[in-house]
Amino acid sequence: MDVLSDAIAAMRLGRPHSALRDKYAPWGFRFGAVDGAGFHVILRGTAWLLPGETCEDRAPVALGPGDVVFLAHGRGHVLVGELGAEIEDFGPLADGSWPAAPPRRTTGPAPDAVTLCGAYRFDRSRAHPLLADLPDVVHLPARVGAHPALRAVVELLGAELDSPQPGSDTITAALLDTMLLYILRAWWLRERPGDGMHPTSWSAALRDPGVAHALQAMHERPEHPWTVAELGAESGSSRAAFARRFAATVGMPPLTYLTWWRMTKAGKLLREDDLPLRVVAEQAGYATEFAFAKAFKREFGIAPGTYRRSA
Repeated sequence: MDVLSDAIAAMRLGRPHSALRDKYAPWGFRFGAVDGAGFHVILRGTAWLLPGETCEDRAPVALGPGDVVFLAHGRGHVLVGELGAEIEDFGPLADGSWPAAPPRRTTGPAPDAVTLCGAYRFDRSRAHPLLADLPDVVHLPARVGAHPALRAVVELLGAELDSPQPGSDTITAALLDTMLLYILRAWWLRERPGDGMHPTSWSAALRDPGVAHALQAMHERPEHPWTVAELGAESGSSRAAFARRFAATVGMPPLTYLTWWRMTKAGKLLREDDLPLRVVAEQAGYATEFAFAKAFKREFGIAPGTYRRSA
């Protein structure tokens, strides 16, 4: 089980949304906060991203052709063609869907900019620390030779949205999931000129062979009664050395993370499956329903049955 893929899968809700839009000057849109994450790709032209919903919250970010920007925590922001342009509010409709992109013009002047935008829905109540570690704005500037896999996915997604064919719905959803993982991989493995890799704490965790191996073991077998000594042995180091390294990179002790992950997986099972509570308890590593229910209520504040009914 890939830890990054597993973390995303545990948080994801519903289907992602995306749209290809032509922009004609002057243009500007205000995106309100969403329960998830959003992205913008500048396929043609230039733009400015203003983090926050009031244009004065933070310094604007200049975006050029090929730039990718990921709003990891779904906070409001503004995207404009030129600073000072009039801004139009843009967001989901009352039923939760997004406004359809207008038909692309086949005659007349070329658009000043072409953007590929979209959003993912996440369960913020169980935000994986791997994503919580991200800044509000992840900016991946276009550079020659940088992130070739991400560029390839962007090109495929743009082509699919520009000219839908049979099977486009499934292809688009798969490409959006793939693009999300490539964005995250590109950020965590990014390079800074002059000092090489500049890892975040989770990047350091995923790059540390011992910590990464222990994380993978917990994700593959959350039901196993792991001990710190056993996880240390899995990682090839002593109990004390492993515990220090794990806490320093992941941000919490090994067994604290294990409990959090077990409860996150259990919550997803309760939301999406009709498995008996006994089976959910076993898959979460608890010998009895009572022990599981007690741990679940301590983590979520409600009993598993109540959580399932509310979900």
